[in-house]
Amino acid sequence: MTLARPRLLQSLHDALERRPVVVLTGPRQCGKTTLARQLLDPAAPTYFDLEDPRTVALFEQPMTALEPLTGLVVIDEVQRAPDLFPLLRVLADRRPLPARFLILGSASGELLRQSSESLAGRAEHLRMTGFTLDEVGTPEVERLWERGGFPEALLATNEIASVRWRRNFIDTLVERDLPQWGVRVASTAMRRFWTMVAHYHAQIWNNAEPARALGVSEPTVRSYLDLLTDALVLRQLQPWHANLRKRQVKSPKVYVRDSGLLHELLGIEDRTALLHHPKLGASWEGFAIEQVLATEPHTDAAFWATHQGAEIDLLLQRQGKLYGVECKRVDAPRMTPSIRNALADLGMERVAVVYPGARRYPLADRVEAVPLASLAEPGRLFQA
Repeated sequence: MTLARPRLLQSLHDALERRPVVVLTGPRQCGKTTLARQLLDPAAPTYFDLEDPRTVALFEQPMTALEPLTGLVVIDEVQRAPDLFPLLRVLADRRPLPARFLILGSASGELLRQSSESLAGRAEHLRMTGFTLDEVGTPEVERLWERGGFPEALLATNEIASVRWRRNFIDTLVERDLPQWGVRVASTAMRRFWTMVAHYHAQIWNNAEPARALGVSEPTVRSYLDLLTDALVLRQLQPWHANLRKRQVKSPKVYVRDSGLLHELLGIEDRTALLHHPKLGASWEGFAIEQVLATEPHTDAAFWATHQGAEIDLLLQRQGKLYGVECKRVDAPRMTPSIRNALADLGMERVAVVYPGARRYPLADRVEAVPLASLAEPGRLFQA
């Protein structure tokens, strides 16, 4: 079974028309290579995998390898060769331009900093996740939530195979990938930390408690969190600060970005266990937020909370306006004082309360209950 990804393909096509270099980042095994190969000319494939020893040997003289090429050139796992970025700047400045470059990477932090500095004005950055609701369709929403969006986990022939794949993914990341990227942290410590973050999923992050539990300093815990964020498996949703007299939360909320990995870290192996787990609501919230971020246009995303209890799960900024998203796994959402306070304090255009039901209906002026299934059609979350 295979699934098409037309939205991502179109985004890549458009970006490659605009810029000589496109940097596509996403977690390991989310489908970047499969997507990139769909753009290549089968008659003249120009694909280089920097985890392949033959490519590594070839790139000992990178200018000799790349300068003669024409058309689209794909370089995979580029975080293993950051020295390529200055060379790509030279190749991108040729006129006429004989080749365009699609760069694939499985880490975001240092990779994006290097490419931004070296390729300023020449590169466009796109981010990719596993499959999303608009790609799998609404009949598969429950399976997407339970197994997560990684292709091999979602499309596994049975639940046991899916769980086994996710377990292997986690082990491989902490035991092989992170050390290969230069991370000097024991795999057992990183695995334990990642599991602790799963129990904080959808909560305000506090470095102190994990530091005490692991017997390390708070800066060390902060570095662990940033490492897994750069590996694109965690999301730190930053707080929004408004000019108010109310005391506002200043620490980020943390999420395991893929719901299937979250369930594996929490020891949830099937739907029955998920429906009886205390993190059920938090899991659904994180899943809904990832679907919104993947399908709704925005220039910035944050959450908002005050120490008096007002909160909005997700704030999207676009065209200078703020839109709010609440994610509630309930049968029939209702208007709450928290939403009412957020509307008044933040001046939001609209608020969508995303829930698993089937009917769209108003809750108040500028507030609407919206089925999660609406996200199968990108851009339909907020309607005038």
